[in-house]
Amino acid sequence: MSIHKLSFAEITILKPNLAEVIVNSYVEMDLAMVGEYHEFLLTHLEHPFNLLINKIHPYSYTFEAQQHLATLSQINSMAVVAYNSFTETSTNSLISIPKAIPWNIRLFKERKSALDWLEGLDQ
Repeated sequence: MSIHKLSFAEITILKPNLAEVIVNSYVEMDLAMVGEYHEFLLTHLEHPFNLLINKIHPYSYTFEAQQHLATLSQINSMAVVAYNSFTETSTNSLISIPKAIPWNIRLFKERKSALDWLEGLDQ
């Protein structure tokens, strides 16, 4: 397990093809941050990979970031941990944006359930 700091987030590599992402508090993710995020994933994880998005902090996205976020074909699955109804609603809104590559994504209320689902995908 290794922890990496990006300009706006912390990414923990849990397995060669599994990373946990925690975006810093009150960040507004923009297109440049999405590029930094994608570059990190492509260079540090085995493909295809799974992501655990742990939404412990409030943050938002610019419109452009919403359109380009997680558009990598190397992403196998994403599990999002949403701890409250606001985070769940905003995540569902992000999921509903049309994408060229459909997401394999599920929302969870606790980290362990999300991690169990992702780890079960490798079996």
